[in-house]
Amino acid sequence: MDFSFLPKYWAYFNYGVVVTILISAFVVFFGTIIGVLVALAKRSNIKVLDWLVSFYVWVFRGTPMVVQIMISFAWMKFHNLPTIPFGVLDMDFSRLLPGMIILSLNSGAYISETVRAGIDAVPKGQLEAAYSLGIRPKNAMRYVILPQALKNILPALGNEFVTIIKDSSLLQTIGVMELWNGAQSVVTATYLPIEPLLFAAFYYLIVTTVMSAMIKRFENRLGQGEKK
Repeated sequence: MDFSFLPKYWAYFNYGVVVTILISAFVVFFGTIIGVLVALAKRSNIKVLDWLVSFYVWVFRGTPMVVQIMISFAWMKFHNLPTIPFGVLDMDFSRLLPGMIILSLNSGAYISETVRAGIDAVPKGQLEAAYSLGIRPKNAMRYVILPQALKNILPALGNEFVTIIKDSSLLQTIGVMELWNGAQSVVTATYLPIEPLLFAAFYYLIVTTVMSAMIKRFENRLGQGEKK
């Protein structure tokens, strides 16, 4: 194994992992918003709305993410968006934006089921108590049920963040310069077919391990807070 390329091409991995984390944070943030809205829509009494969001979840959970990414890039044509230099890499928003949108929609489909389970886990007595105090159903869901449900699903959202860090590598299929595509650039420049990819995989492993440890620590603190 020859890793002598690292001092010269280290920046490709460093900037790539920053782009990967930024993409993941964007996706989880907007995916959570989409997931909450979809979960609430599925609980509404509007049949058409329930059917539409159920169809959305069915499509995004039932098709490969890489297919969704390719279709979105072919469909969403943002020709006038800028390309901004970011260290040794370029952030081409005409490629980055479609990728982040489709990842957010995909993440939202999965998070919606997590949110639905979190809402169902809240004791029904909480809702009944809110009604008995004269709180309207809309406000009861917003101020009583959702805060408790979101507390239940926070660990799952952390795990979703770790998953998106790995899945964001699929954006290299449309030319987004994240960590994996940065590694591919090093392969092209050095003519080393294995070592840059192995180092990128190791970098992913380090980042996801650190994130998982942080999530685990947060879960333990959350559990201690509930015991008190």
